[in-house]
Amino acid sequence: MILEIEGLNKSFRSPVKAAGLSGQVRSLVKREYREIRAVRDVSFSVPRGEMLAFIGPNGAGKSTTIKLITGILYPDSGSISVLGMDPHRQRKALSLRIGTVFGQKSQLWYHLPARDSFDLLGSIYNLSAAETARRVAELTQVFELKDFLDQPVRKLSLGQRIRCEIAASLIHSPEILFLDEPSIGLDVVVKARIRDLIKRLNEESGITVFLTSHDAGDIEKLCRRVIVINEGTAVWDGSVKEMKYSLLNRRIIDVKLEEELNLDLEGVTVLKSRPYSAKLEADLNRVDMREVMEALIRHNTIQDINVSTIPMEEVIAHIYENRTAGGVGTWEA
Repeated sequence: MILEIEGLNKSFRSPVKAAGLSGQVRSLVKREYREIRAVRDVSFSVPRGEMLAFIGPNGAGKSTTIKLITGILYPDSGSISVLGMDPHRQRKALSLRIGTVFGQKSQLWYHLPARDSFDLLGSIYNLSAAETARRVAELTQVFELKDFLDQPVRKLSLGQRIRCEIAASLIHSPEILFLDEPSIGLDVVVKARIRDLIKRLNEESGITVFLTSHDAGDIEKLCRRVIVINEGTAVWDGSVKEMKYSLLNRRIIDVKLEEELNLDLEGVTVLKSRPYSAKLEADLNRVDMREVMEALIRHNTIQDINVSTIPMEEVIAHIYENRTAGGVGTWEA
């Protein structure tokens, strides 16, 4: 395993603001604190080459977990092994073998061309001038940076900057790439391009990708496995496909008819009905899909029919709405 975490815990102390004048005076003499458990007994492992989505609502503990994995924070208890190293005792050595991209934070110098930032990062990672030039040439081709590589970063579009950010994180050929909201703020076309580049990178180089994102498209298009964290606890660990098919075991049926819909079947809800079309939702925990299709054909004249799964956005929303591990259930891959 390239990454192994066992029984990880991290808490913070936050000062309590006293109410009323007497309370404020008292707090000047003796501060009161409350404990916030950001990460609660989290355990998982990641094999080399996997593309993992690590998701959860704001404040769930995602960023804290990543900071623990990369050695920025120390855990209260538990163990972490990244590429066989302890990130807290071997942080400098680990930094030479991992890459990070944060959608809201840049590692590119704003007023310099991206090429200058690449050269500087090459020096920081102890690459020779020849090695840096070779890597810049390779990444320029892969990410199609040639047309704007020598423009100041401040003049780049958001999509161009994100491509440069990902390329910059790969200058030193890392074995793990941490991506934190890489597609935030991008339009649909640019998002698709970024996803294609990340997927190609994983397939061609075997790099392990650790992705956090609120974008269901990022998760569904890129990752094979997903871990959901909520209130510091991992509440789901399994394949993206399993999440989509098992967690919300429902199907959407769009049907075109020659007349109004005629169907009364337990487990099937009519979402929308018009004279010559209808949209239905079948709960497969209550009704068999074959039974639904047979009832539709028996009582209606069908012109066209399409069956689809619940959109990933709804699956994730359903998980977020369940605020405890008991409410969602944990599934191991």
